[in-house]
Amino acid sequence: MAMVDISEKQITKRVARAEGKIIFSPKAYKILLKQGSPKGDIFETAKIAGIMAAKNTPSLIPLCHPLFLEKVSVSFELLKSRSTVRVTAEVSASGKTGVEMEALSAVSAACLTIYDMMKFTGQVITISDIRLMHKSGGNSGVYHR
Repeated sequence: MAMVDISEKQITKRVARAEGKIIFSPKAYKILLKQGSPKGDIFETAKIAGIMAAKNTPSLIPLCHPLFLEKVSVSFELLKSRSTVRVTAEVSASGKTGVEMEALSAVSAACLTIYDMMKFTGQVITISDIRLMHKSGGNSGVYHR
């Protein structure tokens, strides 16, 4: 087992965008919207968790290369008719390897943080559909879901 040898790869701008969903019961979703969490600001805390996870991906995922990230953004979309929050993360860097794992780590940590902050409403919370939505840069070209 070894890290992939990227020494011969060219430095290019790498961008990845990932998303995930957190689905609540209607009752828990109303609490999320009206009163939030006793732990504090849910979305700001989840945003920080996502950024920290992206920056620490090589510590979380074995054999990931440490990267100098140039941008990490985490955003949230409220899907009221589905009692759902969509979490999106975008990561970019100029480097020899992609930033997909960093984007996926950011979404995962943000979703887990929201779960943790809202579990007082009950355990009927589902994290789902964590997936890569876009990747560009490098030899493999552009991927877009």
